[in-house]
This record gives sequence, structure tokens and C-alpha cells, in this order.
Amino acid sequence: MKAFAALIFALDSTNKTTAKLDAIQQFLRDGEEKDKLWFLALFTGKRPKRPLNTTLLKSWAMEVTQIPEWLFLESYSAVGDLGETIALVLPPPSCVVERSLSEWMTDILLLKSQSENDKKAFVLQAWDTLLPQERFIFNKLLGGSFRIGVSSKTLINALARFYGMDESAVAHSIMGQWNMEEVVFDRLVQGHYSDTELSKPYPFCLAYALEKSLPDLGSRAEWQAEYKWDGIRGQFIKRDGEVFIWSRGEELLTEQFPEIAAALSGWEEDFVIDGELLAIKDDLVLPFSELQKRLNRKQISKKMLTDLPVSVFLYDLLEYDNEDWRARPLSERRAQLELLVSRHATPSLRLSEVIQGDEWSTLPAIREDARSRNSEGLMLKHLASPYHSGRKKGDWWKWKVDPLTIDAVLIYAQKGSGRRSAYYTDYTFAVRRGDELVTIAKAYSGLTDKEIQEVSRFVNRNATEKFGPVRTVKPELVFEIAFEGIAFSNRHKSGVALRFPRILRWRKDKTIADIDHIDEIKKLIPSST
Repeated sequence: MKAFAALIFALDSTNKTTAKLDAIQQFLRDGEEKDKLWFLALFTGKRPKRPLNTTLLKSWAMEVTQIPEWLFLESYSAVGDLGETIALVLPPPSCVVERSLSEWMTDILLLKSQSENDKKAFVLQAWDTLLPQERFIFNKLLGGSFRIGVSSKTLINALARFYGMDESAVAHSIMGQWNMEEVVFDRLVQGHYSDTELSKPYPFCLAYALEKSLPDLGSRAEWQAEYKWDGIRGQFIKRDGEVFIWSRGEELLTEQFPEIAAALSGWEEDFVIDGELLAIKDDLVLPFSELQKRLNRKQISKKMLTDLPVSVFLYDLLEYDNEDWRARPLSERRAQLELLVSRHATPSLRLSEVIQGDEWSTLPAIREDARSRNSEGLMLKHLASPYHSGRKKGDWWKWKVDPLTIDAVLIYAQKGSGRRSAYYTDYTFAVRRGDELVTIAKAYSGLTDKEIQEVSRFVNRNATEKFGPVRTVKPELVFEIAFEGIAFSNRHKSGVALRFPRILRWRKDKTIADIDHIDEIKKLIPSST
């Protein structure tokens, strides 16, 4: 437990990727076999359900410490995390007992079937034998909301570096279903329980933002124009009868989109196709916020499959019948992709639409109207281009629509991390709804260092409340917020969700009287949503 606690605190105390990678590799060197398996399970979302209510933890902590509720809540407000608050307010342990992570997890799993008195006895005894740092981890494991300061991609990179493997092979090995009692950690990561080559994707071909005028690109007839969609770009792989769906972020998504996997399984050919996962209903592309509801779920219910149907717009053919097609020109790859799709007509697997035309002059108006289709703009691809690995300037261009903007007022601020830990860099903005303010977005980028320092001085002088690390400030500073898309959302107080919000500029020329009203902002939402 001590080594695992040290790992968690090392990850939580830095925002540098190299430091996170080093911390994980140190744990891989020092950790026990079963602890490493639990580490992998916890880091990949295979966590047991919460064995008890966190309200009980709070009640037991107040009982042990004899702290009144008002003081505990004040402490909680200052710390900002229940598990950490309990770990800090408890008295020192009467004795320290060294137990492994796997031993603690075995006992925690047994709690679910025990009585409340037995649960209490176990927790109190554990608190009395753990140091504060380990108590915090123990509390988080009990609470079921164990969040780790590292992305799945960073985890995979750390494992790949440690074992000298390809990242996609590691992801394939660890993301599937595996039983802790039936595997060996090293062999699991190294793919001894799966064929990692079978699912291996190719590096994605990426585009640069258009930086030329359209006529400077040459003849319109030499270019393929398509809509640029805001979904999850992926590679759809079928080899030897098995189907795999990889995101551009190197996540294996096959189980999250069973209807797509089933449709691809019905195709007799083997292939690797580049495409975009989108939520599509009644032939209308839904906002990305709808697609997000399908992500990171262990089980996809029949209701969700009906309410949020997903389709793929197929862009490109990378491999066909076990032959690498990436060096062939786009025109040839597209023709073969069209032939392949024509044999297997299905609403869930569609060709991306090619925008026809002989002249560049027709494209600007199509681009300007792209947002009405929930598209981000256009893609321009040279018909003679191969499928590059990564970015190569000149062959593929993305021509996005200009961002939407609103004026909003700063109401909450929180300090950043790393070199900006002394300044308020994380901001929450609000707009008007009647006579009140309603939060609309959070943003972390867009200001210069000088402006950040100026905002921080304002926060220090004008903070009115504090909630842990968050400060409420007088609503006086107005900013222009840019974003790529907008959709209705029941999860947000304002009733809308903004896609990729960021600060465009500080509007020192405006006051709170000039900020936008939520009713006007909702008019920006495409009617199809």
C-alpha cells in the first residue's frame, strides 16, 4: 500500500508527463505481482463497486475525532476532497501495519456483504493502522470515486516504454477482459493472452489548417472535398474474422460500439478503414455532446442503442485483403472503398460525402453553411496523395468554420499548477438569465502571462467566497469566449454545452451590463439538435 500511495501522490503532484511516466515505471519496478494487477485494474476503470456510503465515512470520522459537523464541513470546504479531509483530521495511528494493496482490496471486496457494524469495525481498525497518506488512498478506494491524475494514454505509454513495446500492442493487451486470478502481469501486458498484431492500427494521416487561397491549390478537379465532422476519428479493422475499433487517441473502443462491430463482422473481406464515429438519428448528425453519452460505459443498454444510434462515415481505405494500400493515391483508395461499401449497404456504415464541383467558387458558401449540419467545416484532400503517417503539409488541408463567440463575465477562479500555481488561471464564466447569472463555460487558455497576473490581482482583492481551492469573485470582468459548437444539455446549469470553449480576448471596454443572455445564446444551436 505504501508504494501505491507514493505512486498516486507522485502522479497528483506534477503536471509533467515525463515525471508521471517515471513514477509509473518506478512502481512497475518495485510493486508486487498482485499489486501491479490491481494497479492496472484501477487505472483502466475495472474498479469494484462502492462497498459503503461515503456519508457513513464522514459520520464515523466525526465520531472518532469528536469534531462537530460545522467544523468538519469547514475543513472539507478548505481541503476540497472528503477522503483527504478524513485522512487529515483523524488522530495518528496507534500502530502502523504494513499490508499490500492486494490485501486491502481483498478485504474491501468482502465488505459488500457485511453488516454496517462489521463495516464500521473494519474501517476504524484500518484508519488506526494507516499513515495519513495511505489513509487517503484507502478512503478513495472505499468511496468508489478513485480518480487518478493520469490519462489512459499516459499509462499505455509508460507500459510501452517499460517493456519496449508498441503503444497500440499494449493497449490491445490490457483493454480487453481479463481475470486477475488467471493472468501474470508481465505476460498480460506483453500480449501473451492475445494476438496484438491482429488488431494493430496504422498511424493516422493528419491535416494542416488551410493557409493558402483556394486558387493557389491548383485545379479544383485535383482535389476531393468532404465535410469535416466532429466525432471520434477511428480505424475500423477486420482481420481473420475479428473486428477492432481504435480511436485516434489509441483507445480500443470495440466494446463501446457493439452495433458497429457487428455490422463490420458481416463483411467477408479483411480491411483497415479510416472513418468517423458519429451519433446520427433520422439522418441528422447529432452534436458531439450526444456521442459522449456513449463513451466509457461498461455496458451499452438497448435503450441507449435506440436513443443514441451511432454510425460511421468512412473516409479512406488503408489496408485491403492483408495488403497495405497507404502508398496508393487517394483516388484509387477511394474507388476501392466505394466498391467495398456498395457490397454491404447499411445505415451504420456510410461513405463520407464527396462535395462535387468543378470550381473553387462554390466551396466558401458550403463551408459557411457547414455548422447547420453539425460539421466543423471542410476537408480538402489531393487525389494523388498517399496516406501519410502524421502530418505532411500540402496534401491534406482542414478548412474549419470561424468559431462562435459570446460575451460572459468571470464568476469563479482557481489557481493553476506547475509554474502557474501562484496565479488564478482556471476560470468559470456566466451569462444572464433574467436577473440572475448562470454558468456557461470553463476556460483555461487565451490570456497572456501579464493578463493572468492582472486577473489574479483582481481575484485576490475581490474574492467573496471560497469553496476549497475555488474563489467566487465579484462579477465585473467581461471576456469574449470562443467555441466550436453548442448543444442543449441537461447536465449544465445553463441548459447548454459549449464545445472547446476558450478565451478569445479580455473585453475591458465592456461591463456586466453587456454580457449575453442565455436565451439569445440558445438561438445559436442548430435546429436539428
